[in-house]
Amino acid sequence: MNIGTKPRPPAGAGARRGTTRLLTAAALVTAACGYLTITPDPGRATSGAAQVSAVAGLGVRGMTPDSAQPETRQAKGGASPGALSVAVRAARATGAVEVAGAASIARVPAAIDGVTAEQARPVDCRRVKCVALTFDDGPGRYTDALLRHLADHRARATFFVVGQNVAASPGIVRRTYAAGHEIGSHTWSHPDLTKLSAVRVRSQLARTDQAIKAVIGVRPKLVRPPYGAFNAAVRHQTRRPIVMWSLDTLDWRLRDSAKVARKALKSVRPGSVILFHDIHPSTVRAMPRILRTLSKRGYRFVTVSQLYGGRPPKLVYGAQ
Repeated sequence: MNIGTKPRPPAGAGARRGTTRLLTAAALVTAACGYLTITPDPGRATSGAAQVSAVAGLGVRGMTPDSAQPETRQAKGGASPGALSVAVRAARATGAVEVAGAASIARVPAAIDGVTAEQARPVDCRRVKCVALTFDDGPGRYTDALLRHLADHRARATFFVVGQNVAASPGIVRRTYAAGHEIGSHTWSHPDLTKLSAVRVRSQLARTDQAIKAVIGVRPKLVRPPYGAFNAAVRHQTRRPIVMWSLDTLDWRLRDSAKVARKALKSVRPGSVILFHDIHPSTVRAMPRILRTLSKRGYRFVTVSQLYGGRPPKLVYGAQ
């Protein structure tokens, strides 16, 4: 016997410990997000790895419009990376850092389909002051900087993206969605839909849907018409909510960060849907001041869908 050498644990003991810790983490995620289904991974039965799917009461990104079942993306090594990441976060909180089947914790994404355990907690905007920040016309060269500002304040927002920009810059859209933000349709090429035929309106929406789904795996649930221009003919081409705004910061015209910030801060109210454009650097430069000031006033930054409890009306035009 080698003095000072720790005895080797029985075969499978490490896997059992990892599984126990994963289940402990799953219990914590359950408390934060709603309920969990835990399904053993048959491909890694000997290691004890488990696949964890968290579904919050308000809905989790990855839920398809036509199905009540969440889409599960499986990693090569076993458990879905998004599921493991949330379990890892919860495990870390209890000191249980080892998770069976996770080859590298550092490489595990920080969310399940773009929603972290903390972000998935329901926000009751009837009881707290909420504001929906919305950004049109991207993605663009300044969107990544905007995402960093939003992350600094744990803010979630809704991005109404242009389909051809999504096709040109899919990575930015993927990062936006992975950060927990909502992705909406702003048509394929930003035309005035009221000047198009019904067929062309449907084509603008369908092409954008395809581009977005190809990048993030889900079809957008919200539509914002370019220029805010729509009529009954346009409305008949989609059954999804059309999202307008209650506060236009005029950032598209002002192009001055101080003026944009003053406009937003002066006119905001609980339940406001604020219009910005992330294609303008002046808008992105204005965001730290806006986020910092509104945070001090007690506002919570939510997506449009969160603002309306997951069920936006057919026409969203401001606080209701």
